[in-house]
Amino acid sequence: MITIGVAVGVAVIVFVSALIQGLQANVIERTLGTQAHIRLLQPDEVNRLVPVPEGVVQFVNEDKRAQRLRSINNWQQIVAALDERTELTAVSPIVSGPALVLRGEAISSVALVGITLERYQQIVPLQDYMVSGRLSIGADEVLIGSQLAQDLGVRVGSKIRLDTGQQESRVVNIAGIFELGVRELDARYVYLDLRQAQSMLGLIGGVTVIDLRVADIFTAESIAQSIGRLTQLRSESWIMTNSQLMNALSAQSLSTNMIIVFVGISVAFGIASVLSVSVVQRTREIGILRATGASQQQILRVFLLQGALFGLFGSIFGVAASYALVWVFNTFGPGLFYIPVAQSLIVAAVSLATITGVIAAAIPARRAAQLDPVEAIRYV
Repeated sequence: MITIGVAVGVAVIVFVSALIQGLQANVIERTLGTQAHIRLLQPDEVNRLVPVPEGVVQFVNEDKRAQRLRSINNWQQIVAALDERTELTAVSPIVSGPALVLRGEAISSVALVGITLERYQQIVPLQDYMVSGRLSIGADEVLIGSQLAQDLGVRVGSKIRLDTGQQESRVVNIAGIFELGVRELDARYVYLDLRQAQSMLGLIGGVTVIDLRVADIFTAESIAQSIGRLTQLRSESWIMTNSQLMNALSAQSLSTNMIIVFVGISVAFGIASVLSVSVVQRTREIGILRATGASQQQILRVFLLQGALFGLFGSIFGVAASYALVWVFNTFGPGLFYIPVAQSLIVAAVSLATITGVIAAAIPARRAAQLDPVEAIRYV
């Protein structure tokens, strides 16, 4: 019965942990699949006030300075330096700015995103989000979002006019339509070639943003601060811009850890209670073993081994049950996301159950080892 109890506890630990990990991985993938882990931008322009002599009081009614579209200084050297950093897996310079897209009487406000396709693909895999057309942004060809295409009533091969207010408007062809899964992005983003965007936005040879991708997403904030100090640019990580998401993930992890702790405690008490009863029921047998030459260490090892076996066999059955639960969820569940079961989780669960069994058996084992042989044999 206690082995079945351990199995149930381990099954709950593995299934709940795998469920939460799968949910978090799905949420992070949906969030970060369409954005960079770190963005580098020019610092905001601020007003410079004339210094006044010491002791002079100056009353200032200051309005915040309007921000203009500016290029990152020496961005080529910065990109080359960032390419050498091992913690970064992708670096993509981008020029981005506002524009109007016109087709007939339809007008929409959009964001032009000028990219180098080979680099940007490592940040956002656009080929995975294409719903029609081809992935091409050269020779006056652009990619637009599915919601924007619906609002304008266009399809692949249609022509639209882009107007940035910097120079004459330009007519471009729609080479493909993408769907990132974020309505705001699908309704506003227009991808085009980097040089073409630089020309339309009046930033010849310049970029406004450098997107970065890191190997470990949870180190993005510390890496962003380090790169910001190095480059003197404004550095924003996904952790800072998605603080509510991080709070939700932390709350989920905390609740999972609490479940694991309380399940582990219940399993430990179950094993300890069974072994305590076993010591009482086998007092005479323990006394006979001691009288025939068994040492305290041998008696201690017997009960510790029994506790370890409870945990080990129970965890093996529990892992098998958790795999069955995961298979049922993945096969007959809502299909919102897939639950993977990491091998490290299985090893951790089996190790935790076995160690818990040994710890739970410690007090009963010590009591059994300290029994006086004469008193134990006389015990009725």
